[in-house]
Amino acid sequence: MDFFRSSAFAAFLFGAISSVSLPIGALIGIWTKPSRTVISAVMSFGAGSLMAAIAFELVNPAVEREGAGFLPLALGLLLGCLLFIALSRAADAKGGAARTRSTLLSSLKSSKKLQVRRVLERLATVDILRALPAGQVQAIVPRIKRRSFAAGRPVFSQGGEGDAMYIIDSGLVRIEYSDETGGRRLVAELGAGQTFGEMALIWNAPRTADAIPAEDTKVFEIQRDDFVALTESSPELKAAVASLAAERGRTGQIPAALVSGEAWAAEAALHLDENAYRPSENELKAAVGQSHASAAMAIWLGLLLDGIPESLVIGASMTGFSASPALIAGLFMANLPESLSSSTMMKEAGTKTGRILGMWSSLVLAVGVGALLGNLISGSLPPVAHSLFEGLAAGSMLAMIAQTMLPEAYERNIRMVGLFTVLGFIATVFFHTLGGHG
Repeated sequence: MDFFRSSAFAAFLFGAISSVSLPIGALIGIWTKPSRTVISAVMSFGAGSLMAAIAFELVNPAVEREGAGFLPLALGLLLGCLLFIALSRAADAKGGAARTRSTLLSSLKSSKKLQVRRVLERLATVDILRALPAGQVQAIVPRIKRRSFAAGRPVFSQGGEGDAMYIIDSGLVRIEYSDETGGRRLVAELGAGQTFGEMALIWNAPRTADAIPAEDTKVFEIQRDDFVALTESSPELKAAVASLAAERGRTGQIPAALVSGEAWAAEAALHLDENAYRPSENELKAAVGQSHASAAMAIWLGLLLDGIPESLVIGASMTGFSASPALIAGLFMANLPESLSSSTMMKEAGTKTGRILGMWSSLVLAVGVGALLGNLISGSLPPVAHSLFEGLAAGSMLAMIAQTMLPEAYERNIRMVGLFTVLGFIATVFFHTLGGHG
């Protein structure tokens, strides 16, 4: 019975109360299917509320604590931030990025950056392209298509129209032709990283050979029409292509590029528009479906990661059997939009309502247990360690706001973010005054 009168039990109780908004937000998201504007407003409101709670209930007490001072708090803030970033990346890599639209977009964007850079490295192996201005050719990257060819299925045939060039990503392609006697002649066998059909980009002439995959092969394809459209929009590139074509007509060869492949690819990457990395809506929807179907545990862990710091904060801030109204209200309001946003995505991806509510309800228990542990740990800490502990929690929460909540709000509706963030901050200040703190 003594346990139920202890500050540890109070911490568990208030931790659960602050996070009960998680299943509430999930139900609202499932039943009402809120618009992007509403999600943005609620998310930014929660972010502002949480920032005020951190300032009042963590940073200010830690700074004023006797025997501690600024340095332990600053160190804790930095370590908490770095710890959150590291754990968040680990969870995202396992599928946890699908917990919100913004984290999923960020994860897909990073993956796409790696893919684009790999494409540029492939392009840099093509003499024709490397002889052209890297800052101009990079614009072709968004138009490159990835295609697959089964073994024995010709990519193109001798005498056909030269309408595209190809870079082999994986597989093996035989280049061969029929001579005057009807016999077959092998010109080359090409593997990953090698190119064929490149003269189609600058020289409008029929194919002089067949390109036949010797095994299942994947290639990057650049259509001549796309390349021509690019040259028409860039006088510099058009002049360079005309010069190459003239040299090819005079000598039968393409002049050697003046820069190395590595330097060319690096320069091209510097000129890439960020829009080249942004996933399309179809890519996002496909990723949502795949992630929620195969990585539910990783998503749950990602959501738990967002909740751990707040649970420790509640426990550490408890005095006796009471908690700060500003902190509890701030956390309650901050939890609501994250579950609302995530649950909306989960439902769109086909996740069952029962499973969604089960995930969020389990987090209520987890936050309560975390608050209990935070109370037990902080109660025995000396002043310096206590400030360091609070800094760890505050740093993690600030990083979570910056990496999860505000990006989600911006992604949904950037015009609403400033106003509702300030309104959320004001709301928590109001609850702080109810607690009798100055």
